[in-house]
Amino acid sequence: MAGRNGRTVRDLRRANRTAVLQRLYFDGPLSRFELGPATGLSSGSVSNVVADLVADGLVEEAGSVDSDGGRPRTLLRVAPGSGHMIGVDVGETRVRVELFDLTLTELARAEHPLTAQTYEVEVIVDHIRHGIAEVLDTAGLAPERLLGVGIGVPGIVERTPDRGTLVHGQTIGWDTVPLEALLRTGSPLPDTVPYVIDNGAKTLGQAEMWFGAGRGARNAVVVLFGSGVGASLVTPDVEQGRAVEWGHLTVRVRGRRCRCGALGCLEAYAGAESLIARWREEGGRVPDGIDEEAALTAMLAAAHPSGDGPADPVALAVLEETAEYLGAGLSDLINLFQPERILIGGWAGLALGSRFLPAVRRHAMSYALRHPAEKVTIDLGRLGPDAVTVGAAILPLADFFARGGRHPDPAPDGPLPAWRTALQERAPR
Repeated sequence: MAGRNGRTVRDLRRANRTAVLQRLYFDGPLSRFELGPATGLSSGSVSNVVADLVADGLVEEAGSVDSDGGRPRTLLRVAPGSGHMIGVDVGETRVRVELFDLTLTELARAEHPLTAQTYEVEVIVDHIRHGIAEVLDTAGLAPERLLGVGIGVPGIVERTPDRGTLVHGQTIGWDTVPLEALLRTGSPLPDTVPYVIDNGAKTLGQAEMWFGAGRGARNAVVVLFGSGVGASLVTPDVEQGRAVEWGHLTVRVRGRRCRCGALGCLEAYAGAESLIARWREEGGRVPDGIDEEAALTAMLAAAHPSGDGPADPVALAVLEETAEYLGAGLSDLINLFQPERILIGGWAGLALGSRFLPAVRRHAMSYALRHPAEKVTIDLGRLGPDAVTVGAAILPLADFFARGGRHPDPAPDGPLPAWRTALQERAPR
């Protein structure tokens, strides 16, 4: 039965389960007594919800604490083994696949290196399929026990009712790729296990906001700095984050040609691929036969040698110029969105950040408007190079929580009875 606000009893039960699960997940272990004020639910509602979640195996006891003059209070926590997710990072140097339990403890991982010649769609799809099979086999986990597979990809992600999730990855040569449908064809997973696909910068932002340096902030921008450059904007209006193509902001009129085909993009000056290319063009000695991450490490070592040897002036000049471009790009984010925090992640961002973060901050403050610049902090992300896979795994986890910790109903084998179809059509959306 629906109330005046259109919510049914089932909706209320789901919302109550979600509230308890999320509070235990982020702040647990907690007692039933603590859950009441934390969730805004009555003690009776908390007891009913907890009993329900314990019966479903989602919540378990985790010791006890003394109370003021009464019996010890039992502590509760989310049961780690009650659900599993896979996170996939389709990066520009590798495809990384990781299996997590419900508390996002890593159980297994698989990595498949990429080169520019292996970025065909079929190759990526094959890497994802094999990676999923590898981690499930390593952990000895049955595929039907997964809550879902989250995938972070470069480019713009579009969800359509008829073709599933499409990826527009202009910089990697992907034009309206039906990635969800391709993965589902020949998938090692049952149809009940969803694939949830989103932009890699957004999954990075999701991870940092849930568990990293963004936790507690209402407004933040999380920057992904790898082969290319991207960002995710998180505000009260967009709690799950929104990917913005920050890397293709024009920073120099008639400048270097970007991988997207345009001139003067930030990515053409600040992305790791362009950094190494500029070092080579200026006469730098880029080692042969190494991948992009190793080349950037060599560039940093050349600019700041550990011994008494002289620094490579070309490498140092390119890196210092890059810090200014990054700072100028961050100033645009500050002026446009006025965030509390800007967090820099991605393998290249973390590699460069420890040495160049002060310069990036200085340039950002000099280019930004004074008022919003005084209110923002610029720091490195805390979750390391695995943050995209963690964030990708959060995608199906967030959906699971939104359903109150219930698995989606299996699709019926045949058409629904007319009475059930009519009820579904009348149900509040």
